[in-house]
Amino acid sequence: MELLTRILNLVKPYWFRMSIAIVLMAIVGSLSGLTAYLVKPVMDGIFVKKNVMMLKILPLIVLAVFLVRSLCDWGQRYQMRYVGLKIISDLRQKLYDHIQNMSLSFIERSSTGVLMSRITNDVNLLQGAVSAAITSFLKDSFTMIGLVFVVFYQDWRLASLAILILPGAYLLIDKLGKKMRRYSKKCQQAMGDISSIVQELLRGIRVVKAFNSEEYELKKFDRENERIFKYNMRISVVQGLSSPLMELLGAFGIATIIGYGGYQVIQGQSTPGTFFSFLAALFMLYKPMKRLSKVNNLIQNGLAAANRIYEILDTEPDITNRTGAVELKDVKKGIEFKDVSFSYGEGLVLRDINISIPAGDVVALVGVSGGGKTTLASLIPRFYDLQEGEILIDGVDLRNFTVDSLRSRIALVNQDPFLFNDTIWNNIAYGNFNKTEEDIISAAKAAYAYDFIVELPAGFDTVVGDRGVSLSGGQKQRICIARAFLKDAPILILDEATSSLDNESEKEVQKSLFNLMKGRTTIIIAHRLSTVINASKIFVISSGKIIEAGSHDQLLKAGGEYSRLYKMQFLNVREEIIDR
Repeated sequence: MELLTRILNLVKPYWFRMSIAIVLMAIVGSLSGLTAYLVKPVMDGIFVKKNVMMLKILPLIVLAVFLVRSLCDWGQRYQMRYVGLKIISDLRQKLYDHIQNMSLSFIERSSTGVLMSRITNDVNLLQGAVSAAITSFLKDSFTMIGLVFVVFYQDWRLASLAILILPGAYLLIDKLGKKMRRYSKKCQQAMGDISSIVQELLRGIRVVKAFNSEEYELKKFDRENERIFKYNMRISVVQGLSSPLMELLGAFGIATIIGYGGYQVIQGQSTPGTFFSFLAALFMLYKPMKRLSKVNNLIQNGLAAANRIYEILDTEPDITNRTGAVELKDVKKGIEFKDVSFSYGEGLVLRDINISIPAGDVVALVGVSGGGKTTLASLIPRFYDLQEGEILIDGVDLRNFTVDSLRSRIALVNQDPFLFNDTIWNNIAYGNFNKTEEDIISAAKAAYAYDFIVELPAGFDTVVGDRGVSLSGGQKQRICIARAFLKDAPILILDEATSSLDNESEKEVQKSLFNLMKGRTTIIIAHRLSTVINASKIFVISSGKIIEAGSHDQLLKAGGEYSRLYKMQFLNVREEIIDR
């Protein structure tokens, strides 16, 4: 019931249109009742009493009733369609906004395919419930009220007899509805799983083909596809049963009515007009009742979808603004990690981290993979919140700054350069669309991207394709660096920004990174130690702890982990040169 209330609350912004639709539905219902009632004067006045005046008037009245009814029916359909589509549009927007505002930990825990299924499949199923089901439910309810009035007005005894089948119909609809909702929920979950499989296949298609795993992926998809087929067949069985069973109940009621009503007419206790008017109303009543049984299936599908949608909407983001949070204007003193520990849930990933980074300095985080370097850097823009200790910016806990202002002062360049399926211009301007043409061109030049961009046939208007597929790795990275230039943030995080590039591309990117680091508080995460030699201070991280700290020369002299890693990389480079 609570779920239905929440769905109906979505109608509140459109109460005026909804009110118009309800009034029009009430008129349609009344005129449906009047249509059934007119059978009595037509039968008794024209065919039994042979009244000529009735013959002249009644056809015009019938025509007028159907004309007004048709216009009102069209009007209510339009209004209800508008309300239904707007509700779904609002809900889809709300769901998208909510997912976008959720913390990284939620996104990483959730399957991308399942989240996409919520926004597409589940919202579409709910649209069927809201648009079609509510419209049909309200209209058919008003129609039934009008027809029930005519039925009781014409003969309350016969009407009472007909009503006896309603409890059986209600119990049938209720039982089938529960089954429908259960199977629908399972089917929607399976649809989410299959979306994840398809997305994973498309993203990893190179790996699939390289390892000849097409057959394995096909079997995996086939299992989920078969599961969806089975659930859909169960849904079809339930849907298929509802109409025949309702028809059987209706036929039983109508047969009883014809027998008893016909006996009354023969005995002179009722006129043919009264009986046929009653029968017409009853037949007309059967159609909306049958539709309501189908509508119940739609509603159960919609409720199952709504339940899954509200599971997400009811999940609160982990990262929010604290009460009294202030704007971060600039970074003048620097960043300090004080006794920082962090866990993703099981076991600490970072332990007792203490780092001081003066404003304008360049520091590096190095170490073997899995040591916690990227996690440490991810705490600065509050992608995650730490469990112990604090991170200070100019002496203030960064959690006391608003999330938007904090992130607006941080530029990030990742190992995997992400570009949107848009123009180069919009990719550089992303997040800073208010910048001038001169600013964007200057950022491209500073990132050493301008020359290759203008050589492209469409220049800055070149659409880069999905994830920048039309560009090389070095070109994509330089566009991302241009984006960081344009942001002009005082804090810069470089997370393995050159690790995936060849030597030639790395040289070009290193030049642009050198430009980008000037005058900024920079944190470099790197495996290639040649990229951090000039850092003010290097922190060696292993198993979530800082095990060494100092300049490049100091760490080499110490002969510890940094020296070991450096010599290992230098030896690898020598071997590569000899091999050539």
